[in-house]
Parts: sequence; structure tokens; C-alpha cells
Amino acid sequence: MKLEDAKLKYIHTWGSLATNWGINKTMAQVHALLLVSTKPLSADEIMETLQISRGNVNMNVRALIDWGIVSKEFVVGERKEFFVADKDIWELFKQITKERKKREIEPVLKVLDELQEEVNDTSEEAAAFKKVMNDLSSVTKTVNGILEKAIKADEHWLLSNFTKMIKK
Repeated sequence: MKLEDAKLKYIHTWGSLATNWGINKTMAQVHALLLVSTKPLSADEIMETLQISRGNVNMNVRALIDWGIVSKEFVVGERKEFFVADKDIWELFKQITKERKKREIEPVLKVLDELQEEVNDTSEEAAAFKKVMNDLSSVTKTVNGILEKAIKADEHWLLSNFTKMIKK
């Protein structure tokens, strides 16, 4: 398989897989393209490679910048904006984990805590509801703690601890 064909296969596969994780397919494809590119790419180059509109490129590049996994890079002699993805896969994992934690886990924890505090009914049904909310909150806090440790950890620490967990 030629390198360009392999890159395109990776980009399209990554985009399809990302939808299973709740990530926009095009956003994942733009990120995958930038990840396998050896030089910064302009919006025009991204448009041409992925066959998407300028608006789609701009919207998704901005989202990737907001996530902290893509940045603008200055190219001498060029007026266009160019973009690059961080190639450190461990840092990429940690940044995505941090963003997903902030966008998904923390809001759930806030709602679960509010629901436990705001229900002032003393019925048996209310007690059962509060127990379910408390149990959900407990599990979610555990997951949040694990994610926090992964974000702060270095690669070797996480892999060695994960291996220990699997062996138990």
C-alpha cells in the first residue's frame, strides 16, 4: 500500500471510530490529517485533502484548538494560517481526557449533587431516588478520580498500574 493511501485509510477510519466516542467525524478526520502530516497545513490543504468546505475546516480547526490538541503555526513568507497537531500521543491522550472530563464528567457530578440536595421529600420513593443518585455520584466520582490521576500521570506510571489492575 502506498503511503498516501495508508494515510487516507487511517484518516477515514479514525473519523468513523470517533463517532462511537461522541466526537464529530470531520473533526476527527481533520485532527488525524494534521497528526500524520509532517508539515503545517493551511485550511486550503485540509479542504483539498478531505474534500470538505472552508466553513467545515474553520469550524473544526477552531474546535480542535479549543480542545488544546491543535495549534496555529507561523510559516515564514506566508500570509495564510497554518495548523499543526501535537504529535506526542501521551500528551494528546491526557489533553483529550482532561477536556472530556471537564465537558462530560464534571457537569454530571454537579447535577447528581444538586439532585440529592434539592429533593426534600421524605417519602420512601424519595429515599430510593436519593440512594440511586448517591450511588451514581459515587461511581462517577471514582471515575473522575481515575481520570484525574491519568491526566497527572506519566506514561509509564499509568501503564504499569493498568497492567497490575488487569493481573488481579
